[in-house]
Amino acid sequence: MSTARPPAGRDAADGDAPDPAGAAATTVGAAVRRLTDRFSAAGLDSPRLDAELLVADAIGGDRARLFLSPDRPLTADQATRVAGHEAGRAVRRASVAHLTGTRGFRMLDLAVDGRVLIPRPETELLVELGLELPPGSTVVDVGTGSGAVALALADERPDLVVHATDVSADALDVARENARALGSRVVFHETDLLDGLPRLGTPLAVLSNPPYVPDGDLADLPPEVADHDPHLALFGGPDGLDVVRRLLPAAHAIGASLVGVEIGRGQAEATAALARAAGFGRTEIRDDLAGIGRVVVGRTGQPA
Repeated sequence: MSTARPPAGRDAADGDAPDPAGAAATTVGAAVRRLTDRFSAAGLDSPRLDAELLVADAIGGDRARLFLSPDRPLTADQATRVAGHEAGRAVRRASVAHLTGTRGFRMLDLAVDGRVLIPRPETELLVELGLELPPGSTVVDVGTGSGAVALALADERPDLVVHATDVSADALDVARENARALGSRVVFHETDLLDGLPRLGTPLAVLSNPPYVPDGDLADLPPEVADHDPHLALFGGPDGLDVVRRLLPAAHAIGASLVGVEIGRGQAEATAALARAAGFGRTEIRDDLAGIGRVVVGRTGQPA
């Protein structure tokens, strides 16, 4: 799996790139229509939106420019970039975020590429849990990837002391780049889960979107995930909970009074039981917008 984002506009297979000499005949609006038709024929879920985002990226603007200047001709370079995005999305099934190199998360625009998991909307549940913490709390985002959870919390709750860990040096490079771009004060640590962290303040919360896809489910994943997200960030053993089994006791051992773990469909009850066994006596399950138990919350103390 590639660990670096290919240059924009270089995803087209042989023969997919347009003749630059004919670029002037291609307008912004025509490009959107062509990509929409191509993506629809390929069975993509949101063909029009994907087309608009990719054409906007190719011309170096936002979607508003598409509506303001639909008859504007594409330059040769822009037409080549559009063709690269078209092939990347329809043929290679790379996500829009992988092709543009950016992903919106909460109020942030994050740089992303093949070194990190693309942040998903359901992961915002971890941020919402962090926003409930008492003033001045310390938070550790375990398996930070692009830095999405840690950076969003630091942005929305400046009073929090935010740390983030990842075992992948490549992922931490992306997270640190995002932190520098945002002027964020998150402290990053290259380590396995919580190993070797310095003494942290209290109250302490541990939040994590760990690898939780069962190893045998690779064939069930969409190609946007299976072929383009790093497998290190996806797969969690035979039942998907190998990392969770190690994380929960480790969180309790360093004095966390709250833990929040994102998990997959059907894993919530087992994860809640693991949290209680690790010393988090009070647990709850928070559903995502699809009604799937997505985040298991554990707190120290006895059940009410």
